[in-house]
Amino acid sequence: MLKLNSLVTKGAAFLAFAFLSQVTIAASGDSAMLESGDFVGYSFWLISMALAAATIFFLMESMRIGGKWATSLTVSALVTFIAAFHYFYMREVWVSTGTSPTDFRYIDWLLTVPLLMIEFYLILAAIATVSGGIFWRLLVGTLVMLVPGYMGEAGMINSTVGFVIGMLGWAYILYEIFAGEASKVAASQAPAAVQKSYTLMKWTVSVGWAIYPIGYFFGYLAGGADASTLNIVYNLADVLNKIAFGVFIWYAANEDTKASA
Repeated sequence: MLKLNSLVTKGAAFLAFAFLSQVTIAASGDSAMLESGDFVGYSFWLISMALAAATIFFLMESMRIGGKWATSLTVSALVTFIAAFHYFYMREVWVSTGTSPTDFRYIDWLLTVPLLMIEFYLILAAIATVSGGIFWRLLVGTLVMLVPGYMGEAGMINSTVGFVIGMLGWAYILYEIFAGEASKVAASQAPAAVQKSYTLMKWTVSVGWAIYPIGYFFGYLAGGADASTLNIVYNLADVLNKIAFGVFIWYAANEDTKASA
């Protein structure tokens, strides 16, 4: 068993080193393109490196803590991994063209947001027997929120229609995590540390995610918004919505593991 754990740890270290090497190559390839005073570019740089560091942290902790929490922490690493590479590319696009096309952010969201929602199911499944309905309701709600929103921003459907349908999807998610089955399982079966993490996660989805429909509203329904400001706000918001969200899960995993030791 000790030998197996040693191999797993070495494997995790190798993967983390490989990822860090790729991050360094990507960062050095376009850092010279940043100009003094380009605060949007700086915000892309900041979130790119923060996401890269978070990926390594979550990956290594998933191997250290392991057991029933390994999946949740690995998914957190996947979220920040996917987002980091999207941000490296979006930063390059920004400093080269001064634009940040909608498509890139939505590709990121279509991959990472469902994973974030599934985390609610995973942390509950780590401490209790939960139905698969929680998993599927959160996944479907996420798609209802994202797909019409993208279609509205891309001009495939009326922007107001896309906004309204997307808001309904978000409301459905909020109902599930605040008053639905997921909330009831957390309240009745989760230990204190998991309950605390669950509360922080659901408020992140409520408050942190509110920046996206606000940006949509001002950008497409209220006469437009400054692209530079929106990019800075979106970039900094992901410190909470992706990195801190994962840290909340890590806290639950770490505290629960210590309590079980």
